[in-house]
Amino acid sequence: MSSDFQLDYASLDRSRWRNLPPPPGFSIQPTSSEKHPAKQANKVAASYAALKEKRAWDLAISPAKSLPMQAFMLYMSGGGVQIFSMGIVFMLLLTPFKNVAGMNAAFAPFAPASSNSTSWNTLPLQKLVYVACNLLTLSVGLWKCRSMGLLPTGTGDWLAFETRGQPPEISL
Repeated sequence: MSSDFQLDYASLDRSRWRNLPPPPGFSIQPTSSEKHPAKQANKVAASYAALKEKRAWDLAISPAKSLPMQAFMLYMSGGGVQIFSMGIVFMLLLTPFKNVAGMNAAFAPFAPASSNSTSWNTLPLQKLVYVACNLLTLSVGLWKCRSMGLLPTGTGDWLAFETRGQPPEISL
C-alpha cells in the first residue's frame, strides 16, 4: 500500500509561530533556586537527612506493625501442641533475636553521612525503640508458650527437683 502523500517541513513558515506569547504561568526569569545553587543544595541535603530519619523511624516501629498479624496467626494456630503452632511459636521467638543481631546493618542506610553507619551510637533512639518492639514480639511468643503449657510456671513443674523432708512422726 503506497501513499503519495508527503509532508515537506522545509516549506513551513516558522516566523508566524515565533511571535506567539508564552503560555500562562511561564516565566523566562530565572527561578530563585537557580540564583542561589548553594542554598538549594543545603535545602536538598536537609530534606534528604529528614527523609532518612523518617525512614529510620519507620524501620524502628516495623516489628510493632507486624504484631496484629502475628497475634492472629497465634490465635488461628490453636492452643494445642501441634507442628503448625510450634512452627509459628518458634518463628515468633527466633525473629526478635535475629532482628536485634542485625540491627546495625539494618539501620546503616539511614545513618547520617557525618557518622559511622555501623556504630551503636548512630540513631540511638530509633535503635532503642527497635529493641523495645522486638522485646514486645518476644513477650507475645513467650505468652503463647505459657498458654500452651510449654513454660514451667507452676509448682507441679518442679516436683522432680524438690527434696522430700523427714516426716514429723516416727513409726516404730
